[in-house]
Amino acid sequence: MAAQPQSLPATIPTVKLLIDGALVDSKTTEWRDIVNPATQEVLARVPFATPEELEAAIASSKKAFATWRHTSVGTRARIMLKLQELIRRDTKRIAACLTAEQGKTLADAEGDLFRGLEVVEHACAVGTLEMGEHLEQVANGVDVYAIRQPIGVCAGISPFNFPAMIPLWMFPMALVCGNTFVLKPSEQDPMTTMLLAELALEAGVPPGVLNVVHGGKGAVDTLCSHPDIVAVSFVGSTMVGTHVYRLASQNGKRAQCMMGAKNHAVVLPDAAKDASLNALAGAAFGAAGQRCMAISVGVLVGAARQWVPEIVEKARSLKTTAGTEPGADLGPLISTAALARVTALVEAGVKEGAKLELDGRGIAVPGYPKGNFIGPTIFSGVTPSMTIYREEIFGPVLCLMGAETLDEAIAIVNANPFGNGTGLFTRSGAAARKFQHEIDVGQVGINVPIPVPVPHFSFTGSRGSKLGDLGPYGKQAVHFYTQVKTVTARWFDEASTAGGVNTTIALK
Repeated sequence: MAAQPQSLPATIPTVKLLIDGALVDSKTTEWRDIVNPATQEVLARVPFATPEELEAAIASSKKAFATWRHTSVGTRARIMLKLQELIRRDTKRIAACLTAEQGKTLADAEGDLFRGLEVVEHACAVGTLEMGEHLEQVANGVDVYAIRQPIGVCAGISPFNFPAMIPLWMFPMALVCGNTFVLKPSEQDPMTTMLLAELALEAGVPPGVLNVVHGGKGAVDTLCSHPDIVAVSFVGSTMVGTHVYRLASQNGKRAQCMMGAKNHAVVLPDAAKDASLNALAGAAFGAAGQRCMAISVGVLVGAARQWVPEIVEKARSLKTTAGTEPGADLGPLISTAALARVTALVEAGVKEGAKLELDGRGIAVPGYPKGNFIGPTIFSGVTPSMTIYREEIFGPVLCLMGAETLDEAIAIVNANPFGNGTGLFTRSGAAARKFQHEIDVGQVGINVPIPVPVPHFSFTGSRGSKLGDLGPYGKQAVHFYTQVKTVTARWFDEASTAGGVNTTIALK
């Protein structure tokens, strides 16, 4: 169970709200500790914003939209250019903060930030991305053109596992399209997001164009139901995402929700063995498995089923320790609650008959006796009915299954309710072509374990991994954050009669 909000002693640093261009202290009486997951040190406390503070943030965005929507495309693009410059300048500082509050290794924290930075860079091309369409002479002297315009005040709800990348998926694309934005980062690790918000102000984002609030379910429900918010973007768990999508939709808002996953890697016996096993281990155990795109299931086909001992050895060689330690491959889980949940799921796997090939529970990490650590854990003989297969574990646990043929492996993946990401490891072009064509998953990697597309494309998903038809970045994000207006125009000179009176609907 998540830590409960509590009253605030005066000696602990506090996270600010960003309202109307100013960092302000909350007047709330409810606070939550931000805890270093490797040491249990309380780094700061985050406020659960009051209803009045939430209202002030939304009102600020509504007021700012009246002028921001008219800001030139060039001005918006130049702010994004400045923002990406500032992010590059402060990469080390932001990564250190991210590691302290979330637990990732420093290298992975920089990767988290870099993947968000790519979206900021892509946003700089808004002049091309937001272009409309024009067709001349659709009728006599009549032209039709379509233009994209901003939609209003938008909101974003981001998860704990990517406190830099996901906010950078959200607010830069919304702002560069001419909207204003209210962002609610995860209450578990909001300090990284606040650093990015401060850089946005430094880059020239005007007061009210970006507001940041903190809180739990109450804040989420306010953003999803407030009449002045027109669109909601969410990344996180299936349970919360389903609630967000339903509530936002019921209140007439656009909504995009990227949710849970159970990502499979299918390994054929003709795959480049060492490279494939390295990729599988990295994708399963990196970030302690706390990625929506983590590979949590390996489907070994044919003779590849004999590779289990080599997979175990790859995993055994990884170093589990605090993210700041040299050579760290994976750090702690985000919280003691997360550790308890993952441990319970491992125990369920044992009870339900899966073979525990490598047990990461109860590992001792020198110098960090209180950390939320669990090492790489591997099960073989996993079946679709087992709890460890049905649930998203969100920890460094790899479930191995076997299949006789590629067709059988594809059937296993397609029968799973989630459709976020998948990968195939093979040297056969024919097998790869068959797999990418028949697999019912949004993002497919061929010899690539975590196939998150670059922002020139769009992050996507299918089935239980996504609600809404548009993704959070790329061209799909431009469509999500704009509305299309069509203009049909005809101009006359003094001598024109336009053919007299026309009582039909047709243009001539």
